[in-house]
Amino acid sequence: MEQMLTFDDGATTTLESWGTAGPPVICVHGITSSRRSWERTALALEGSYRIFAYDQRGHGDAADVRGPMTLERSLADLADVARAVGAPAALLGHSWGGAVVLLGGREAFATRVVAVDPMIYVPPETWRKEYLDDVERDLAMTPAARETELRRRLSSWHDRDLAGKLHAVKSMRAEAIRDLGEQNRVDASGWDLRRLMIGYPKPLLVFAAGPGESVMSDEDLDLLGKRGGENVEVVRFADQGHNLHRTDFNRYIEATKAFLANG
Repeated sequence: MEQMLTFDDGATTTLESWGTAGPPVICVHGITSSRRSWERTALALEGSYRIFAYDQRGHGDAADVRGPMTLERSLADLADVARAVGAPAALLGHSWGGAVVLLGGREAFATRVVAVDPMIYVPPETWRKEYLDDVERDLAMTPAARETELRRRLSSWHDRDLAGKLHAVKSMRAEAIRDLGEQNRVDASGWDLRRLMIGYPKPLLVFAAGPGESVMSDEDLDLLGKRGGENVEVVRFADQGHNLHRTDFNRYIEATKAFLANG
């Protein structure tokens, strides 16, 4: 089911839901993804949970929402979704969305958190090389050429995951990703959630991609392991990349189900 949702600053997005009974789970996508990237997850969980996913600003059907793109605004948007859901919820996020749910996990509306290769820390002077250049290249293509290229590049993905990616980028502009870096002061070392990971207050399951593939450094993982506290569990997908929830779906979803069932 889909519904329009208005954030507290007047911007609108689409909120989609699956399932009719059980505790709520709110899913938050990453850069160049959309709410539809969670369809496989939702279909796997909907028998036991109510699943909710929405388009973050600048993505999917909210592509025309220009911002703000700060993490503070992203957290406020998540809080608005939680109010619309109307009950304390588990949070599930990937990459940028992983950072958002890590922030949300410290709020009263969150019960527990699953973060898939979350962007805990983005070193200064890396945003363009690691994120913006690729987005600008893809979005400069004609829609037909972009779809052909994404189908070629992501040929190993499940059809539902590929459809979600195509939905995400159909109307988006690279300015959204530029603003995400600039407004979070990445070049001044502003994107840094590491101190918030110390003694994390809610049950937290972190899935990490393999060495050289994860957006988290070994130092980030060491911090989580040594100072995250008893609520934190880290599972490394040593042979998978940043999109491990797509490329090793069965392992990811079984671990997610087990974690949610403990709530």
